Amino acid sequence: MDNKSLVSIDDYTKEEILEVLARAAEFEKNPNCSLLEGKVVASLFFEPSTRTRLSFETAISRMGGRIVGFTDSSSSSVTKGETLKDTTKMVSNYCDLIVMRHPIEGSARYASEVSDVPVINAGDGANQHPSQTMLDLYSIMKTQGTLENLNIFMVGDLKYGRTVHSLLMALSHFNPTFHFIAPPELEIPRGYKIFMEKNNIKYFEHTEFNDIINDADILYMTRVQKERFADPLEYEKVKNVYILKNDMLSNTKDNMRILHPLPRVNEIAVDVDTNPKAYYFEQALNGVYARQAIIAKALNL
Repeated sequence: MDNKSLVSIDDYTKEEILEVLARAAEFEKNPNCSLLEGKVVASLFFEPSTRTRLSFETAISRMGGRIVGFTDSSSSSVTKGETLKDTTKMVSNYCDLIVMRHPIEGSARYASEVSDVPVINAGDGANQHPSQTMLDLYSIMKTQGTLENLNIFMVGDLKYGRTVHSLLMALSHFNPTFHFIAPPELEIPRGYKIFMEKNNIKYFEHTEFNDIINDADILYMTRVQKERFADPLEYEKVKNVYILKNDMLSNTKDNMRILHPLPRVNEIAVDVDTNPKAYYFEQALNGVYARQAIIAKALNL
């Protein structure tokens, strides 16, 4: 495995996280450059994506790189039965870096072990989504001025939400207090609770979505992911459990900001969009700068 791959947020130390965030701030000031001139990046999306794929492709284009790849595995040799190993080996012959999204957990780690070039994980099943985590951290840093000692409230699908899992791991370096708001069917997995307990990270679990959010510095909303449910009836039961409405924000802290990895379905009412505490569209733009910084680090530029 190339040690410059980013498969899990654990691949970055605290110092590396801060280094990449500082680099993202530089890219925000000057996003257009020629760092990737003469370089080819393969974008392998075995699963549909809009924001993540376009964000990576924008980052690569603004850095002067070229993009090859596919947006859906049905247009690749996977439909002929080609293995992930063979696809990865073949593509790594053609490019300097691979950006990959895949529906199976652990697929990105496996690809990084067989690839001859660095691999950036753009999401592997319900497991990890480290580039989303870096843009989330960048958004938190920009809006709060720090990552230290914050009250982080996470709402919705905490079981299958890979963005939640990665963000939790990353913030563990910065002495957070977590509040998890989820129905029992979608509560944070036991493994993450054990991790927090071992690392003396304070966390509280709630099933009610009410004025407890008044203590939040960051309110991280998530959609309930229909595609992760084997049983459609289970999805129907929980899909509309928590909906954030504008009137719920009247007593929240002035510095509080609402984040969401997007796409949203109906968990944030549209009347919240005009509230100055809504930050999810700016958060999506931050993804370009964060991904530029991740790419530059992966290629040692």
